[in-house]
Amino acid sequence: MNTPVPAPVDVPTGRAATVPTPRPGDPRLARFALNQATVRPSTLLQAVDGCLRAGVPALGLWREHVADLGLDKAAALVRRSGLRVTSYCRGGFLTGHDPAPALDDNRRAIDEAAALGAPVLVMVVGGLPPGDRDLPGARDRVTDALAVLAPYAAERGVRLGLEPLHPMFCADRAVLSTLGQALDLAEEFPAHAVGVTIDTYHVWWDPEVEMQIARAGRGGRIALFQVCDWVLPLPSDALLGRGMVGDGHIDVRSLREAVEAAGHTGDIEVEIFNADIWAADPDDVIATAARRHVEHVL
Repeated sequence: MNTPVPAPVDVPTGRAATVPTPRPGDPRLARFALNQATVRPSTLLQAVDGCLRAGVPALGLWREHVADLGLDKAAALVRRSGLRVTSYCRGGFLTGHDPAPALDDNRRAIDEAAALGAPVLVMVVGGLPPGDRDLPGARDRVTDALAVLAPYAAERGVRLGLEPLHPMFCADRAVLSTLGQALDLAEEFPAHAVGVTIDTYHVWWDPEVEMQIARAGRGGRIALFQVCDWVLPLPSDALLGRGMVGDGHIDVRSLREAVEAAGHTGDIEVEIFNADIWAADPDDVIATAARRHVEHVL
């Protein structure tokens, strides 16, 4: 007697899924990538195994998980797995008045990305130092640091992907708040060395976003495309306010279409920071993300 297979349920809402879970080998998953942040409590080995079980072909890595395992072991693991490495998170935080520590740390991050085969090092450039209100000065220090780091990265085959963050993060995380600002800065350097990371969570609100995506495409500047949703109410820690695609207010499909029209047909990486999602079973999280990719992204 066959045991009935329960219908899939989305997390963290517990509601019935509206599309079946894509099976390994489903062509609709060909460009689907999981960023490790989405299953953050999982180790790198657990994240790799989860991707392989679900038929997810690509994985974005985080430095903390790589450090826990060790760089050499992590690089060997991802090579054996056959997964594509889409990105390495993260570099940046370049706005301090003493540039030396940040430059040293970012050189290490670039070296790690190269060892892992990551084509892009995501750059969250940093906010204002404590007590500092000089926003133009902070942005100037980012430019100065990139002038040092861009050639170092290019020599190692790693591209720096400048990520503009929503303006609510300007003070503490990123003095680049719009895609236009990120492109203004990236265009000071060769396109193979510095591009932009387009994250739906951070750019969806911008009335110029489609124009700037087209501009990024013309210049060959789109290094990475990441997706998630804007859900309300925001938690007390706004960093953890991301939701599964389809649970919030972002027209992710339209942004995906704009990115593709601009010429970027690479992997689509789901990156979610959410305490409820982190508390759920990682296999269920990956399955839900894959279903939402089919339903709301493609």
